[in-house]
Amino acid sequence: MPPAEALSGQPKWIGAEGLPGSLRDLSNPPAGLWCVGDVGFLADAPDRLVAIVGTREPTPYGVRMASQLARACARAGLVVVSGMARGVDVAAHRAALEAGGRTIGVQGTGVDVPYPVAHRTLLAEMGRRALVVSEVEPGTRAVQGYFPRRNRIIAALCRVTLVVEAGFKSGAVNTATQALELGRVVAGVPGRIEDPTAAGVNLLIRDGAQVLTDVEDLLGLYGLSTIGTESCLPDDWCGVGEDLGLAEADEGGVASLKVESWRSLMQELGR
Repeated sequence: MPPAEALSGQPKWIGAEGLPGSLRDLSNPPAGLWCVGDVGFLADAPDRLVAIVGTREPTPYGVRMASQLARACARAGLVVVSGMARGVDVAAHRAALEAGGRTIGVQGTGVDVPYPVAHRTLLAEMGRRALVVSEVEPGTRAVQGYFPRRNRIIAALCRVTLVVEAGFKSGAVNTATQALELGRVVAGVPGRIEDPTAAGVNLLIRDGAQVLTDVEDLLGLYGLSTIGTESCLPDDWCGVGEDLGLAEADEGGVASLKVESWRSLMQELGR
């Protein structure tokens, strides 16, 4: 494994006194974080940070929604936080970078250890253009128990945790559960009830998580809007409902569901 500086710069330790106060909401806050990149991204926690998490095995729809929502958040000035895993996480990080926005990767390994190894190039880019943090020392490889600990940091850093696709037993649902325990807002992108990758997020929605039907629902949780700020919308944005073939765009280009279309969606989900 190349040394840390070869991947993404020299790791820097920031003790608890230099970390966002939102981490102290945890019953077991980290003693500090190893960081590579722009630590200024942490300054807006939790009010301008949004977690976008989900399954490592998303459907094309899940990748598309994660990318579009992350891009919109980045363009609106929010910091996109995720766990650097394959699937939904990496889609969110890459979309934020492509939008020229800010993103934070919270690692379950050391900040210099890509996991999976295929993400080495992304890890280096995150270190140059964004921020990578980890509670464990540089050089630490993947250990199963480290990932739930990583999830609690994601949840504590962010005002809202958005789950795009997730099964019943998944890291994303674990992150959402920890966010709820902290009194944070949890939101979900609804999926078809016959899809295993939607089982966890649909359960969260059933139990009270905010349901997202378009980007306005997410930005509204931060008091933001795409209305009058067209650049916040991804160029390929179609909205959750429209992607399922059930929505039409209004004059402002924001997709919205008709009542009739919503009933059709419910019938489709209930098949």
